[in-house]
Amino acid sequence: MDAITYTPKVAAELLGITPRALGGALKKDVYTPEDVWDLRGKLCLEPPALGPRKQLFLNFKGGTGKTSLSTSYAWRLAELGYGVLLVDLDSQGHATKCLGFEGEDFERTLLNVLVKKQPIGEVIQKSALPNLDFIPSNLSMSTVDLALMPMAGREFKLRNALKEVEGHYDFIIFDAPPSFGLLNLNALMAADDLLVPVLADFLSFHGLKLLFETVNSLEEDLGHVLDHVFIVVNSFNATFKLAKEALEALKEHYPEFLMPTIIRQCTRFAQASSEGMPIFRFDRDSKGASDVQKLIDEVMERLTKSAEARGPRAKSA
Repeated sequence: MDAITYTPKVAAELLGITPRALGGALKKDVYTPEDVWDLRGKLCLEPPALGPRKQLFLNFKGGTGKTSLSTSYAWRLAELGYGVLLVDLDSQGHATKCLGFEGEDFERTLLNVLVKKQPIGEVIQKSALPNLDFIPSNLSMSTVDLALMPMAGREFKLRNALKEVEGHYDFIIFDAPPSFGLLNLNALMAADDLLVPVLADFLSFHGLKLLFETVNSLEEDLGHVLDHVFIVVNSFNATFKLAKEALEALKEHYPEFLMPTIIRQCTRFAQASSEGMPIFRFDRDSKGASDVQKLIDEVMERLTKSAEARGPRAKSA
């Protein structure tokens, strides 16, 4: 895979400064992610502190584009200067592949942490961005649910394992398989926020109903309350009458959770996934990249407002 480079214009945009200011700090024809990361620290351009936050991408219905969205979301957060850990929970290893790696190339996965009690720091891998780490997944993860079944405190294994490293990251992003089991229950119990990618079709409503019933049972039975639930309409095609009708139904039934930004159907997004790349690496000028950036802006705005409402103690916690 080709090395990542940025033009002066893109590097300046990522840092939030003018190209002239960028040239004054470090003048180059192309910039590497390490250049941008070093300049961010040198020029004190760190993004607003909102973490550590643990965010789970989950839908019990498959085919919603969850992994393409979660990996691009995590990649963009890292490009914007946040320290990010992406945790691949799916035994198919699609999130690992979207970062440009093959899951089968790694001997250790989250299975080693949750079942074999290996320190989580020994399983974390480095990506092509200096501040984006990941925990890979492969077919060995398919046995996790069964292995967790007889364990005491099995619902809290992931939450407890993350305590070792969560202070090192601003965001921990979980990409979960479209199923319900002990591993996804662990992810729900570890998460602060839940992001639910849905398609604008009526089959999505059944999956949402089941997911919200599960979230409610977590509150009642295990005392875990998510700070935020964000429903994100993905791969939307406004030319389809049924899609528009389904979107209106989502607005009617889930108005407090549905995000204003809609991720439009985008061929480049699909191509990026097939090439094993986040959309911002494949085509940062595409409408898919633009929509993911808008989604991040809206999520950040809500997190900021929530932190301000809770007061300075919550923001510094």
